[in-house]
Amino acid sequence: MIKHYPASPELPQNFSTDFYLEDEASIEAVHSSELDYSYLTCENLMIRRSILEKITMQRTKLVRFEASNVLFKNCDFSNLEWIGGSFHQVAFENCKLTGCNFAESYLRDCCFTDCLINFGSFSATNLKNVAFENCQLKDSEFFELTWKHLFLVNNELTNSNWQRTRLAGLDFTTNQFSKIAFSMEQLNGLKVDSYQALVIAAGLGLQIQDEK
Repeated sequence: MIKHYPASPELPQNFSTDFYLEDEASIEAVHSSELDYSYLTCENLMIRRSILEKITMQRTKLVRFEASNVLFKNCDFSNLEWIGGSFHQVAFENCKLTGCNFAESYLRDCCFTDCLINFGSFSATNLKNVAFENCQLKDSEFFELTWKHLFLVNNELTNSNWQRTRLAGLDFTTNQFSKIAFSMEQLNGLKVDSYQALVIAAGLGLQIQDEK
């Protein structure tokens, strides 16, 4: 295991099947699937040591949401708002998170694997020991991100916005992008390949002359 790579959720051996959205609810040790809670608003919901599969929450709003040691698998969270949420040791596997808003949230030991997160927002989030693997992150927002030990592996990052985010220590070499937004003063220490360097330079307005 790579040092500081996100720890997997610690899950119980026995589960109940009850999962519901209700203000102030504290839910623990559930394994639920194929439920739809779209277009709802819920405040102060807490979920611990649980597995949620094929749960749909499109355009749902979760205010002051907390998740700890949770696996979300094959869920549809399109345009879900959990602004200011808290996520600890949470895994998202093959989830649809298009337009999902994590802004101002805190994520620690979280992993997104094979997820669709186009137009997602992580602006002003605090990430520690977080990984994105094989995800679609086109047009996503990482504006003013605070991070420590962030891993980006085989993602599509075209049109993503990383302005006003510290880039020193990040490795973009396994990721793909044809256009991307960075702040010039933050570029020092970012690891890219030669093609990516040309894309970044062009985006910053440099005119690159081909050798004759």
